[in-house]
Amino acid sequence: MSDGIDPNSTQRALSSVVQKIATAARSVGRSPSDVELIAVTKTFAATKILPALEAGHRVFGENRVQESLHKWPELKEQFSNLELHLIGPLQTNKVRDAVELFDSIQTVDRMKLARKLADEMTARDKHLKLFIQINTGSEPQKTGVLPAEADDFIASCRRDFEFDITGLMCIPPFEEEALPHFSLLKDIAERNGICGLSMGMSSDYEVAVRAGATHVRVGSAIFGARG
Repeated sequence: MSDGIDPNSTQRALSSVVQKIATAARSVGRSPSDVELIAVTKTFAATKILPALEAGHRVFGENRVQESLHKWPELKEQFSNLELHLIGPLQTNKVRDAVELFDSIQTVDRMKLARKLADEMTARDKHLKLFIQINTGSEPQKTGVLPAEADDFIASCRRDFEFDITGLMCIPPFEEEALPHFSLLKDIAERNGICGLSMGMSSDYEVAVRAGATHVRVGSAIFGARG
């Protein structure tokens, strides 16, 4: 290709990730179909994403609303049945655009944001899949509900906004083993009757699948290093 992108390389990498997810799932007696692969396309141009779309993949994740608005509306017109997840922090002034473009918000982490999302979804008569982000490492520099406050936050979202919560999401501390954080997220989900677990990225998605992930967010293992 004239822009230097090798579609076969992306498609091979995508196939490899899918196979590794299947192997990890089967190793713990799970069905591979129970795990949704979210191909993370943040910072990648549409030309880089096209090979995955042409291979039939339809579930993608983005970190920024503004970046997504520049590339996904046109792609949604070209390819049917796309499902787009927002996996980065959401500012309240971007909620209207986010509800219009995305099918799922994985980073609900404060009541002000929950209220804005509820109002906007009602106004548009649109139901999004919502995940509560849990800051499993209690890191001050990261967004997410603290584990000790998770039960109350989940209960408030259900009571005040009648949210049907799809799942919980976490991003473990970079320098720590991921498995204890995945286990903590699963514990919080189970005691709150939540089935979805969005956990695991390019470096640890196989561990996440074996720990019970229902959604894994994989970018560089499919599309290569970001510039």
